Amino acid sequence: MGEILLNFFKSVTDNSELITLLVSMFPLIELKGAIPIGTGLGLDLIKSATLAYIGSSLIVIPIFFLLIPIFNLLKKIKFIKKIIQKIEAVFEEKAKNVSKNATQKPETQVRKFLMLALFIFVAIPFPVTGVWTGTGIAVFLNMKFRDAFLPIIIGNLIAGSIITLITFIFGAYVDLIITILLIIAIIMLTIFIVKLVKSKPKTND
Repeated sequence: MGEILLNFFKSVTDNSELITLLVSMFPLIELKGAIPIGTGLGLDLIKSATLAYIGSSLIVIPIFFLLIPIFNLLKKIKFIKKIIQKIEAVFEEKAKNVSKNATQKPETQVRKFLMLALFIFVAIPFPVTGVWTGTGIAVFLNMKFRDAFLPIIIGNLIAGSIITLITFIFGAYVDLIITILLIIAIIMLTIFIVKLVKSKPKTND
C-alpha cells in the first residue's frame, strides 16, 4: 500500500519537496504521514521532517481564521447543512470535554490549563490528534490565536520528533511505516464517520 501511494505521488510530480510540504497540510495525514512519505520519495530525513513541520504548522493559520466562516458558508447549501452541523457538534463535544476539566481549575489557571491540554493533544502522534483537530478544538473553545498557536506548533514539533525518530530507527521499512499510518488513518476516519452519523446536528447556527 505504501509503495502504491509513493508511485502515485511520483506520477503527479517529480518535486518531492513540494509533495512533502503539501501532503503535510492534509487532515489525518499531516506531518505524521508526510515525514515517512518524504523519505520514501528520496528526501533526506531531516529535510523531510523540516518541510512536513513547516507545512503542517502553516496550515494552522487558515484553519483557525477560516473554519467558522467556511462552516457558515457551507451550511447555506441545503444538502450538506446537516453534515456540517454534525461536524460542528463533534468539535463542540471535544471542546466541552476540555473546558469541563478547565472549569475545575481556579480562574487564574484556566488559560494555562487550556494551553497545556491543547499542547498534549497535538503532541500525541495519532492521525486524529494533530493540528487540524487541535485547531478546531481551539476555535470552538473561543481561544485567542496567540494562546492557541504556540501550544499547537510546539505539540506538532513533539509529534514530528517522535515520528522522525521512528522513521530513523525503522528507515529500512519506510513502506511498512507508511502502510501502517494509512491503515490507522482509515480506521480513525471510519470511527469519525460512524460517530458523525450517530451524533445529533447542532441546532443553533
